[in-house]
Amino acid sequence: MSIAIVTDTAAYLTTEQASRYHITVLPITVILGDHQYPESAVTNQLFYDYLQSGQPLPTTAQVSLGQIETAYDQLVAQGVTQIISIHLSSGITSFMSNLKMFCQSYTKAAVYPIDSLVASAGEANLCLLAGRLIAAGYDAPAIADALIRFRDTQRVYFAVDSLRHLARTGRLSNRSAMVGSLLNIKPLLTFDDAGKIVAIGKERTMRRAFSYMTNRLAATLQQVDYPVHATVIDANNPELAAQWATSLTQQFPQLRVTQSQLGPAISVHTGEKTMGILWQQDWQEF
Repeated sequence: MSIAIVTDTAAYLTTEQASRYHITVLPITVILGDHQYPESAVTNQLFYDYLQSGQPLPTTAQVSLGQIETAYDQLVAQGVTQIISIHLSSGITSFMSNLKMFCQSYTKAAVYPIDSLVASAGEANLCLLAGRLIAAGYDAPAIADALIRFRDTQRVYFAVDSLRHLARTGRLSNRSAMVGSLLNIKPLLTFDDAGKIVAIGKERTMRRAFSYMTNRLAATLQQVDYPVHATVIDANNPELAAQWATSLTQQFPQLRVTQSQLGPAISVHTGEKTMGILWQQDWQEF
């Protein structure tokens, strides 16, 4: 019995992480005008230069079921009999529901589709935990159960620098976007239990948004009895992300702190300079 992990580029795994746990990463398609690129081929400079160019706003296309079938077949040809397939939240794409239907008819291997109910570091941490459990000798059903329990410990909050892209993708009304831009308001958002992005408040500055998030994190740390791992997430805002990571380490010395970036597939919706913090039980200690 051999087990493999499949995910998409919205997890933003590093090359080293994917290689260490033999994770197959399928690219989401980023559409810039008349050109389509696999997300892995779109540099931050290319994407953000395009975003600021005044050209038609970028869009994305999710991983196709054809890509999924090809990837699964290649793994089966290598001797894989069980596949853990971890993907972007069903609350912001229809991909998961389509994948679950496809898996009902795929008979070459047993596939366990896992809805991350989030993106970025939350999706990545599920993949890394799955890899760790495979290395420890667990079978796929046990790993799938563990991933769901692990997913239940995650919390994520983020603030966008501008409401324009959220308004364009239907997250907020155009009127709210206009007022928010005039007042320099940073809307605070999270993922709800269904994996949908919801607004939960607003702050005037990123400094205040960070304070809101750290207060929520402090409350979590008081309530749980397990090690917590926090990830600072940014969209082309590396200097502020480094400051946030340093501050978290100083405020919460018991916390393991890492950093991750949002790539084009998610930044299409959030825009540049988005900042967030995701925390959950530490996958290295789960």
